[in-house]
Amino acid sequence: MNDRNQAHGHAGESLRKERDTVSSASPSCETDVRQPTLSIRKAEADRLLKQGVEQHQAGQFQSALQSFQQSQVLYLEIGDQQGTEKVLGYLALTSYNVGEYAEAIDYSQRSLVLAQKIKNYLSTVKVLGTLGNAYRHLADHERAIEYQQQSLALAQEIQDRRGEMAALNNLGLAHKASGNHKQAIDCEQQALVIAQELNDFLVQGQVLRNLGNAFYAMGDYEQAIAYYKQRLNLAQKIGDPRLETQVLRNLGNVYYASGDHENAIVYNLQRLSLSQKLGDLRTEEQALGSLGISCDALGKSEQAIDYHEQRLAIVRHIQDFRLEEQILGTLRLAYYAQGDYIKASLYTKGQLPLPGLQR
Repeated sequence: MNDRNQAHGHAGESLRKERDTVSSASPSCETDVRQPTLSIRKAEADRLLKQGVEQHQAGQFQSALQSFQQSQVLYLEIGDQQGTEKVLGYLALTSYNVGEYAEAIDYSQRSLVLAQKIKNYLSTVKVLGTLGNAYRHLADHERAIEYQQQSLALAQEIQDRRGEMAALNNLGLAHKASGNHKQAIDCEQQALVIAQELNDFLVQGQVLRNLGNAFYAMGDYEQAIAYYKQRLNLAQKIGDPRLETQVLRNLGNVYYASGDHENAIVYNLQRLSLSQKLGDLRTEEQALGSLGISCDALGKSEQAIDYHEQRLAIVRHIQDFRLEEQILGTLRLAYYAQGDYIKASLYTKGQLPLPGLQR
């Protein structure tokens, strides 16, 4: 509140100086000179805000922060409360995106004061959500839940279905972070209903992931698999192969955790094939690692070694030396277990040549 009053004080002082200068020159021209100046500043503030939004959407968060900060200065100078409230909300969201949670909270609180003052309830719902998310990342679960509940209550009061959906999703995440998986699942299931009602595939995917993760954390692998499969169907429906590889990883992990190594291999093979089509070496390497572990669990040591050797070729290609050392250790132990001490010693010294990456 003090920051806001101080900012408005500076803005007022700036305008007073401007008026005094104009008045001493020609009182009759005061409106003619000052009004265009304000219009020019307003137009520049709006332009910077629009530029920041475009940069934010493109993932250029540092550039977006600079644009928003410049826009904020201009809005404060001309006393535009609506513009100031909006840009503070974007500053909060962008700070959150770059992991500056304390900054996100500061901007959010300042935006919240203005949003409530000008009765911008839609913005208030969003800002309360950002506050809750920032506190969740700071492990302040009580405040995180409190702000998400406020966001949810207001969204329901003004019948903002999209805001209600976001608040339920965020509240579910806050409950999960606090260890309350049952309440988290209840919130996420309500959010899923609204996302399906709005045909919002992006949020549907997020909520299905959150539900799968919550059931996975509870050890309810059957339900986790059911939600992950729904998310997989959604990824295939909207034609998002990168999302598909993420879900295939989830399915491989949950089948492995449940002891169903055969199905873990099935889904990781699909993930491997898709990552190769995408040319995604990092995902390919991870899929090969999962396949090696599952094959080893089934006693298929030759296949496991083959997957790990393919993986080693990739990490050498991308020059991930830390991971290379880990894989060399895995292969060394695998050959020791087979009684092939000569190969094991070669992997110990990293002397065994491998064929180049085949494509």
